Amino acid sequence: MNYISLGTAVIGADNNLHLILPEGIFPLPGTSSSSQVTSVLTPISQVHTSTLAVRQMYHPAAVMPLQRYRTTAPVLIPAPARKPSLASAFASSHSSPAAFAAPQAAVHTAVKAVTTKRRLKQCEAAKEKVPHEIRQRYVNMFTEEFLKTTENVNEAFEKALAEEKAVYNRSVNKLKYLSVAVNALKSLKETVRSGFLSFFLFFLFECICHFIQILWQRLSDCVFPPDDMALYEILRDYVLTEEKLVESNYPVQHPEKPGSCVLFIDVKKGSADPLKRICCRCGSTYSVNQMGKHIRKEECNYHYGKGVTEKVPGGVETRYSCCEGVMGAPGCQVFQVHVHDSISMDGFVSTVPRHPSDTSCPGVYSLDCEMCYTIHGLELSRVTVVNSSVQVVYDTFIRPDNEVIDYNTRFSGICEEDVKGNRTSLREVQETLLSFVSADTILIGHGLETDLCALKLLHGTVIDTSVVFPHRLGLPHKLTLNNLTADYLRRIIQESVCGHDTEDDAAACMELMLWKVKEEGKVKKIWI
Repeated sequence: MNYISLGTAVIGADNNLHLILPEGIFPLPGTSSSSQVTSVLTPISQVHTSTLAVRQMYHPAAVMPLQRYRTTAPVLIPAPARKPSLASAFASSHSSPAAFAAPQAAVHTAVKAVTTKRRLKQCEAAKEKVPHEIRQRYVNMFTEEFLKTTENVNEAFEKALAEEKAVYNRSVNKLKYLSVAVNALKSLKETVRSGFLSFFLFFLFECICHFIQILWQRLSDCVFPPDDMALYEILRDYVLTEEKLVESNYPVQHPEKPGSCVLFIDVKKGSADPLKRICCRCGSTYSVNQMGKHIRKEECNYHYGKGVTEKVPGGVETRYSCCEGVMGAPGCQVFQVHVHDSISMDGFVSTVPRHPSDTSCPGVYSLDCEMCYTIHGLELSRVTVVNSSVQVVYDTFIRPDNEVIDYNTRFSGICEEDVKGNRTSLREVQETLLSFVSADTILIGHGLETDLCALKLLHGTVIDTSVVFPHRLGLPHKLTLNNLTADYLRRIIQESVCGHDTEDDAAACMELMLWKVKEEGKVKKIWI
């Protein structure tokens, strides 16, 4: 039994004494330095107050009621704001009798429970009336519908957001939102469908109007043709200058030899030996006699197509357009002999100026020629002339003056039967042309310098469609006539396996120039 002095009273405590105090250690009065106090955490259920006994020592008669005595130093028990933890239990079997000195009422005050308020649970945030996933799904649907009528993606997305927001504002819950969204999507689809129908009707109306306009233009051109003089004045702006004539290698009157011409640019390589010829197809050199005939017949292996440069991985590659063979590959065509394309510079005639009193229109014509290979080179085999109304005014086959080696049917479309029974000579063709073509007459053609050389005609008032519609790389590159016709007239020519047709080529050149002046707004029609 251990004793704890408390003033004049003594608390007897055995080994089962436990004190419940707030968390922490508080000094008790009357304790000696030799007393030891140990803090022990013990559940309340294990506390037994019956073990406490107060006994009077030394002066039992002097003991007065407990309420009348006050300790010299009362126990300090603060009232914490939060819920206190279990009190520390002080017990020790070897403590001195003066370890504790407090009345029984003070002990009951120390174990009094301190009440605290329970912390309220935080309320969860109010949920959205429509889940985010559902709203996002309808935004995507609205965007898809708006993209059918809007090219800009951002604009379609903004419209979809506005539409979905309007649906959301009209809804009070999820079910209402789904109902309104479905109706809005259905209405939007009907609007898009009606928009497509309106666009189709508008497109059909435009096509009909365009067809009527083209039909009216064709009828007006036939019934009310453009004034030739007005067209002539407009086309004079496209006539080649003297510098352009020289640059394009047009034949020019020889200054010393009447009836002969001179070419400033000799693009055809010839042999210095008068009895040697260079084949224009394969590049081989062959021998001829004084009459120009082959001394020995040799087969000619050649490519009739031109070299076309194409981009390939790692660079560019040039292949023949006829067989897609690489440059230097053996020829894909075989002919029995070699041919050359030289033209005689003699026998040329010049167009003459009109009489000053003649005030009529000099005329606008388009012409095209085809040549064949003879023992003396290229010679004229057909000529076609078309007027400004795209009507043929002159078309004839010509009998060459020399022996024909190859009619070049693949490109000219002329065979032996076309020329064999014809007796028209080159001199007769020249006389016919000079009857309606003067020095002021405008002649239109594509690469017209070759045609004038074949006709042996010296004429300076010309329009070359290869110059009017130049190649983007400049000379010596030129666009072909079939490319120009396909690009500007939306028509395909020179695709027949039978060769070119001079009538089609001449008409295409005239139509190209008529299209040109119409596009620039320079044509002025006179309506009757």
